[in-house]
Amino acid sequence: MNPFVPIILIGGLILITLFLIVIDKLLGGGKEKMLLVNEDTIIPVKNEDTLLNTLSNQKIYIPSACGGKATCGFCKFRLIEGGGEVKPTELPFLSKEERDLGIRLSCQVKVKDDMKIEIPKELLHAKAYQTKVVEIIEQTYDIKLVRFKLIDPDKMEFKPGQYAQIKVPGIDVIRAYSIASNPKDTSEIELIIRQVPNGKATTFVHKALQVGDKITLTGPYGDFYLRDSGREMICIAGGSGKAPIRSILYYLKDRGMTRKVTYFFGAKSKRDLYMTEEFEQLMTEFPNFTYVPALSEPLEEDNWKGEVGLITDVVDRHTDDLSEAEAYLCGSPGMINACNKVLSKHKIKEHNVFFDKF
Repeated sequence: MNPFVPIILIGGLILITLFLIVIDKLLGGGKEKMLLVNEDTIIPVKNEDTLLNTLSNQKIYIPSACGGKATCGFCKFRLIEGGGEVKPTELPFLSKEERDLGIRLSCQVKVKDDMKIEIPKELLHAKAYQTKVVEIIEQTYDIKLVRFKLIDPDKMEFKPGQYAQIKVPGIDVIRAYSIASNPKDTSEIELIIRQVPNGKATTFVHKALQVGDKITLTGPYGDFYLRDSGREMICIAGGSGKAPIRSILYYLKDRGMTRKVTYFFGAKSKRDLYMTEEFEQLMTEFPNFTYVPALSEPLEEDNWKGEVGLITDVVDRHTDDLSEAEAYLCGSPGMINACNKVLSKHKIKEHNVFFDKF
C-alpha cells in the first residue's frame, strides 16, 4: 500500500470539512440569530443549540424529565416562526391539534435561524435552586419523603399541586416530582419519591442520597394546581400521587377548610399506606374533610376493616351528583382514565377535572 494514501485521504476529509464550513457560513450558519419569546423578550443567539439548552442558558427553564432525549414529551412550546419542520422524534408526543397549533418539543428544535416562540408565562418564573437535603423519611418499603432546604435562591413560591425537577448529580438525568409540602413554607420543599425498578433517579434517591447532600432543583412547574372556586372537591390518588394532594390540603387547612373535600387514596395492601394518621387527624379538625383509603388486595394479616376494591369502584360507591364539584386526580394514566369514566357517570363537568399523570 502506498504510504501516502492515508495522508491523501485525511487531507481530503479536511478539505471537505472546510468546504462544508464555508458553505454553512455563506448560507448564514454561525451568524447571530434573534430569538423572540412571547413577543416581548429578545435573546441574541450565537451558537447553534437546541431551544431547550438555549433557554436554559438564559435561565428560562422549560420542564424536561428526560434531559432532552425526546422520551418524555414535557418540553413543549409553540413555534410561531422559524425552527424548521417537525422531526420524526417529536411525532409520538404531538397530537394533530398540537401540530396544527405549532406545538413542538424544545429539545428537538435547534436555533439555526431567527425564531419567534411562545411559552407559558409561568415558566419565566421557574428558577434553578441550590439546595441541601436536611431530612429523608422512609414512608413505606418503596416510598421516601425528602426535605430540601433552599440555599440559593433561598425561597420558592409555588402553587399547591405544582412540581419541581431534580438534577441527579454525576449523570445526565432530570426527573420531575410533585411538591408535597405546604406552600407557605417557602424556604423548604418536600418531595415524595417512589422507587421505580431500574429507574436511575429513584435509585439514586433511595440508595445513594444522604442528608447533607447538595442537590440542584428547578421549578416550580405545572398547570395542575388548586383552583380557588369554592366548589366541593373530590381528590383521588395512589402511591406517590399523594404528594400534590397533600400540598393542596395543607393550603386548605391554613384557610379553615371552607370547602367540602373527600380524598380517596388507593393502595394494594396495608404496607402501601402511609401518612394515614396525618389525614385522620385532619378529619378530626375539619368535619367537612373525609379521608377514604382503600385496599385492592388486602392481605389476611392486614386485618383490614376499611374499604376494599379498586379505587374507582370505591369512588363510585361513595359519590353522588358531582355536577357542581371539582376533581383533582394524581396517578398513572390508566388510573386517571378510569377515574374520569366514573366521575363522568356522576355528572362532573369535564372542565372541572384536573389531573397529573405520571
